[in-house]
Amino acid sequence: MFGLAVSSPTYTSTPTSADTALARVPCAALLRTKAVSSCSLSSSFGCVRLHSCPLRLSSGPIRAMSEIDTLSVPNSASQSSVSVNKQALISLSDKKDLTFLGSGLQKLGYTIVSTGGTASALESSGLSVTKVEQLTCFPEMLDGRVKTLHPNIHGGILARRDQKHHMEALNKHGIGMFDVVVVNLYPFYDKVTSTGGIEFDDGIENIDIGGPAMIRAAAKNHKDVLVVVDPQDYPQLIEFLGGDGNDQHFRRQLAWKAFQHVASYDSAVSEWLWKQTAGGSSDKFPPSLTVPLECKSILRYGENPHQHAAFYVDKRLAEVNTGGIATAIQHHGKSMSYNNYLDADAAWNCVSEFRNPTCVIVKHTNPCGVASRDNILEAYRLAVKADPVSAFGGIVAFNVEVDEALAKEIREFRSPTDGETRMFYEIVVAPKYSEKGLEILRGKSKTLRILEASKNEKGKLSLRQVGGGWLAQDSDDLTPQDIQFKVVSEKAPQESELRDAEFAWLCVKHVKSNAIVIAKNNCMLGMGSGQPNRLESLRIALKKAGDEVKGAALASDAFFPFAWKDAVEEACESGVSVIAEPGGSIRDGDAIDCCKKYGVSLLLTKVRHFRH
Repeated sequence: MFGLAVSSPTYTSTPTSADTALARVPCAALLRTKAVSSCSLSSSFGCVRLHSCPLRLSSGPIRAMSEIDTLSVPNSASQSSVSVNKQALISLSDKKDLTFLGSGLQKLGYTIVSTGGTASALESSGLSVTKVEQLTCFPEMLDGRVKTLHPNIHGGILARRDQKHHMEALNKHGIGMFDVVVVNLYPFYDKVTSTGGIEFDDGIENIDIGGPAMIRAAAKNHKDVLVVVDPQDYPQLIEFLGGDGNDQHFRRQLAWKAFQHVASYDSAVSEWLWKQTAGGSSDKFPPSLTVPLECKSILRYGENPHQHAAFYVDKRLAEVNTGGIATAIQHHGKSMSYNNYLDADAAWNCVSEFRNPTCVIVKHTNPCGVASRDNILEAYRLAVKADPVSAFGGIVAFNVEVDEALAKEIREFRSPTDGETRMFYEIVVAPKYSEKGLEILRGKSKTLRILEASKNEKGKLSLRQVGGGWLAQDSDDLTPQDIQFKVVSEKAPQESELRDAEFAWLCVKHVKSNAIVIAKNNCMLGMGSGQPNRLESLRIALKKAGDEVKGAALASDAFFPFAWKDAVEEACESGVSVIAEPGGSIRDGDAIDCCKKYGVSLLLTKVRHFRH
């Protein structure tokens, strides 16, 4: 290995314009000029000094951008002799299908310019590569922080072919043009979300600088430069380059994808850095928030057939490995619809709250049947029995494995309304399925959607859109174990009544406000949801519970504004044995007195569960 050292000539007068132009020609181009003929060789790392302006060379053999490059030293600023050789710049962290890309480009006559590991991988595949430092005449430095941040690279990307002065500038400085830029970025997202996390300094070093700069430059100049950031686009790129290459729509699509790629990358860096600096609970809400969304599927329609719709996956770092319906595996059935996603999410969120084997059935995002039992078959039957009319066509969710026995029960169970109609469901969702259980469910219906989901993690940020803005809040993660059920009535509940109150309270947090749930023996008997006043919700719940309301527990998602001749008194008269509600009304005293009159236990939780 040897370097090239050229001594600076001694001038006794002002240098000529040709000399000045020569001083600005990149080192690779100098090998094509007569100036090199007087160079002396040295085994040391060398540089070219013309007019005291050093241009550093790499310590390896130097060659031009390509063997067919025609870079020349211009005689004047107006003369244009920039190379017309086709060049592609490739710098990849994800080297998937790199050989396909490189060989395809070379077959089309492109010279490949590349960096470090990408260049080595291409050479290992038998492809000819010009390394970036041969263009920049500068070695990779600062532990790889500086490789491509150089005018010889960015000038060749950003120059507009339709602007004469751009072409003259390239010619003046001896810079060749790039026609294709293929870049993807350091795996920052994967690094900071890996098991065990990453040290702060390591995270900083995984922030890509040169990559985004090249991507943005090429995307800005997409009229002349094709930019590719996704290996899935390689076949289409090669096909496009083999044609006339004048499709501006295709170029704009790639440019959009490139800017989106960089934007998502930057949002991950921003989110990660905020977490490193955030302190108290108020820091959960940064001054600005970027939510990167990735389209998973285009849906048949939205909430109604006349509405177009799509489903996006939240790619924030906070959502990595947090479970939920968005990342569920679909084993069978029709593609998910807009309403399917909403209902499946509601069912899965509800059933995931329970510790014991539980079945939840949801219709229009409200749980219409919930039951917990050691025997999951019994829990399923009781959940259907709570409201068989609503359960038909609903979503059934379990927090335990669906095995062969449970799958048979789901397939064959008849509606309690007539004992004949086989129950129909849109979706079954569970944490896992046995092989036989999955086979049986697949045989129930061609359309039945079978989802396998992982449990939701707590502590996530909940976002909801309103006209012109977004609302952000903590998710409602409180469980009965997190709060105190304070007895404020004269009569204290028995242990079984307290357990029923806790069960009803856990159910009611998943019912749309105003919400009332009546439950007994870990089974929902009736619920009233979404009514403008609490009294109507109570009456709906009582009607569904029927005679079983005697001795049951009642939970309300918010306090009762009135007691006498209102919801509290009607509940007491129905025969419930215990009521659980947040309290906080100016008429809490009336509720206490009413419960005392009827011998009903009253528990205040100081926790409201509005759900809009």
